[in-house]
Amino acid sequence: MSEFWTRFARNRGAVVGLAILLLVIVLAAAAPFLFPRSPWTMVQRPFLPPFANDAFPLGTDTMGRDVASAVAHGAHVSLLVGLVSTIASLLIGIPIGAVAGYYGGRVEDALMRFTEFFQSIPSFAFAVVLVAIFRPSLVSIVIAIALVSWPPVARLLRAEVMALRSREFVEAAILSGQRSPTVIWRQILPNTLSPIIVLATMMVAAAILIESALSFLGLGDPNIMSWGYVIGAGRTVIRQAWWVSFFPGFAILLTVLALNLIGEGLNDALNPRLARRTR
Repeated sequence: MSEFWTRFARNRGAVVGLAILLLVIVLAAAAPFLFPRSPWTMVQRPFLPPFANDAFPLGTDTMGRDVASAVAHGAHVSLLVGLVSTIASLLIGIPIGAVAGYYGGRVEDALMRFTEFFQSIPSFAFAVVLVAIFRPSLVSIVIAIALVSWPPVARLLRAEVMALRSREFVEAAILSGQRSPTVIWRQILPNTLSPIIVLATMMVAAAILIESALSFLGLGDPNIMSWGYVIGAGRTVIRQAWWVSFFPGFAILLTVLALNLIGEGLNDALNPRLARRTR
């Protein structure tokens, strides 16, 4: 573990990304205490500029709602959607990729054609259609993001499992009488964790962007404050009140950048030989 953190710390960008992500997590966790009132509550006159009132440092929006409160409470929603949808994507993609890579033949062909079908559909357009069908809600958004995000996981797992299934420890497990599901679960999948973890960080960032885009288009949960909703609410008055869209947009930028930097750091730490070759 100490070697892992040493390699991770060598990537300064990854350390900065981790610090930013921790700040966002702290902000999301502390939002109910820092801003106990609902972010939907009108607290001041509309279009109060940022830093004009100490009680509302980021100003107010078109309805007189606190932008700082909206950003803080929106952090919880964005991180939750990103994490849960990524976990759901992994639960779909990992079994499909593992089975396809291990058994090969017709099983692999069928599963990969199924995966390619989902990849042939534009992911964001597919997510829009799914949310519109299920009606906008936090659950439908998570389901939609999961359904459009799992194909890369399946393809990655297929390649990793194909590379591992002919290794000596896998053949030894088969000769010892272990059944195929046991071999996949106990012998192969633990050796694929490194690329999965790296990919998962990228997927969380992509999920946050998709959720923000859906909310921006008015397809977010109407009862939950999110960064995309705040940006969408301020787009019609961006010349008059630039701060309404700027601060949640900047929060999205920082969070996605932090996750991508962390992903690069994890790749260096978990795959040091590969990182050296690519430099």
